[in-house]
Amino acid sequence: MMEHWGGDVAGVDEAGRGPLAGPVMVAAVILARPIAGLRDSKKLRPQQRERLAQQIRAEARAWVVASAGTWEIERDNILAATLQAMDRALRALPIRPRHIVVDGNRVLPQWQAEAMVGGDDRVDAVSAASILAKVARDREMTLLDRQYPLYGFGRHQAYGTAVHLEALRRFGATPIHRRSFAPVARILEERK
Repeated sequence: MMEHWGGDVAGVDEAGRGPLAGPVMVAAVILARPIAGLRDSKKLRPQQRERLAQQIRAEARAWVVASAGTWEIERDNILAATLQAMDRALRALPIRPRHIVVDGNRVLPQWQAEAMVGGDDRVDAVSAASILAKVARDREMTLLDRQYPLYGFGRHQAYGTAVHLEALRRFGATPIHRRSFAPVARILEERK
């Protein structure tokens, strides 16, 4: 059951930790009131996410989407880059939250926050953050699909699908591929 924790709680979630290319996106959201239909973004159809994202952006007390690019992921690792993007999102919120709930099991030590596994399906502000992060990352991957049309980023958002792995084998890696991720590293080694 979705809980509404009030108008001074920031929900935080990410999208894009698992894909083989592109940025990781993090959203922080403070809701003014409950919004019907919120849940984990992965459990919603794209049209539902888009509609809810529009409503969240219009009705939330505050919201921010931040990112960490491929170069940060490669330099620091995916977890550290995700935490850096979380910090950016929270710092950019125009309202200082009383409490922060982060989906997952990791939080930033510099923020008084609560980690909640499954929070994106339990706390409405976290669900809202999940939706905004997913919509923002999908849009970014659609733009990157135009820049790198041989890879199909607009269809699979850079996850390790058979189509994506085959494109990597045929064409090599783009500058946005995460070379430190095992499937990419393995294919690049095979191509030598």
